[in-house]
Amino acid sequence: MDSGNGHQEPYRTNSFSRESSLGSSLSLPRSVPALFITNGVDSESVSEAGDIGDRSLRRRHSSGRSSNRLFSSEDLLEQGVTDDDTSRQEQGVLHNTSSVIKPLPEHMTTTSPLPTKSLLSPETNKTVKKDEAVLPKSLEYISCLIHLAVFGILGAITRYLMQKLFGPSVARVTSDGSILYLDLPSNMVGSFLMGWFGVVFKADITRVSEFLAIGLSTGYLGSLTTFSGWNQKMLDLSADGKWLYAVLGFLLGLFLASYSIILGIETAKGFRWLLQRRASSSKEERNSCLEVDTFRSHIVSMTLMVVLLVALLTVSATQLVKEFDKGTSEAQLWLGCLVAAPGVWLRWFLARLNGRGLGKDGQYLRWVPLGTVIANVVAASAMAALATLKKSVDTTTCNTVASSIQFGLLGCLSTVSTLMAEFNAMRESDYPWRAYAYVSFTIAVSFAIGIVIYSVPIWVVGFS
Repeated sequence: MDSGNGHQEPYRTNSFSRESSLGSSLSLPRSVPALFITNGVDSESVSEAGDIGDRSLRRRHSSGRSSNRLFSSEDLLEQGVTDDDTSRQEQGVLHNTSSVIKPLPEHMTTTSPLPTKSLLSPETNKTVKKDEAVLPKSLEYISCLIHLAVFGILGAITRYLMQKLFGPSVARVTSDGSILYLDLPSNMVGSFLMGWFGVVFKADITRVSEFLAIGLSTGYLGSLTTFSGWNQKMLDLSADGKWLYAVLGFLLGLFLASYSIILGIETAKGFRWLLQRRASSSKEERNSCLEVDTFRSHIVSMTLMVVLLVALLTVSATQLVKEFDKGTSEAQLWLGCLVAAPGVWLRWFLARLNGRGLGKDGQYLRWVPLGTVIANVVAASAMAALATLKKSVDTTTCNTVASSIQFGLLGCLSTVSTLMAEFNAMRESDYPWRAYAYVSFTIAVSFAIGIVIYSVPIWVVGFS
């Protein structure tokens, strides 16, 4: 990553993904004993490249309760360290070993191209450490849920508009019966923006507001993209006997989305370099106007988000009453907006499983983002079941309700932007094969379950 120092070697995604994904929580101190830095940490970092859910909030409060210790007991458990190991470490029995984690480059840890200098000054850092958890834990969860709901609804609306813009009615680029499925443009745009706001600049946004970072990456970009809609369009092709189109649709969708996030990362790195170059050439002291990590500012921000959420829900309910009996796509949009928030919330809570691994101490498959896998597979399977229900019942009311749940709840539960962030981090890690194994497993399992739930009943019963 070229961030202003031309002689420095580009830094790998698996390293800065840790910084970006955990920027909303706690950064690993440079003095961390090697006991806590094992080979599993690298696997954990790539699986957390997209999202870690509410674990960021729990780590903030854990750090506040354990100011005299390096990590809280919860953090130690997340790293697979037992109490016995901790006590032995405190007694000096355990010795340091060489770390397998490279420290982040100095220009990434000490310099931000955004106007947040006062946030990073020693005096301010002392204040932040002294009172790191500005809001009580309950209010932090409420604020996160409100931000996720607002940005999730906005992401769903944007996805609908892009379907209309690039669909048969306007640009005629995408359609239901081709490998250029309706949600392809939104998946590409969402993946591109994830490279900007979910990878490169996520840590900078977090310094301004952690809730804004969660709302943008998990809420807006996660809802703008949809894996379940992508899978369902390929199931429609397979049900019509167009197996080659279905395979090509998966390959083309993966290729375009993966290169969209790469393009987003590279352009964001270039923009960051320009900002750093401008900052280094400027001799003026820049005082940040973005210091909003205070109790009052959080309350004001949460109040504004509540007002915006009420406005969105009110407009959606009002428009739904007008359009529901018509069974139009607008009715599906407004009802989808009403049920979008639970999908975003569920995906956010499932993200806490990313990097946790399987087994008693999470020592197996720690590199697999289990939360993202579960969210995408469950959403794709439920969408296939609702598609079968629409075929069997075939009424206007059923189609409107089922399509709205597919678009809103399930479309926001599944995500491509987070999938691509994790895929890209794995691809540039020391084990690039994991990226393709991860995506292939997600697609294969979702498609196989969808064939059983959707395609087989169509072939057997013969729905039109």
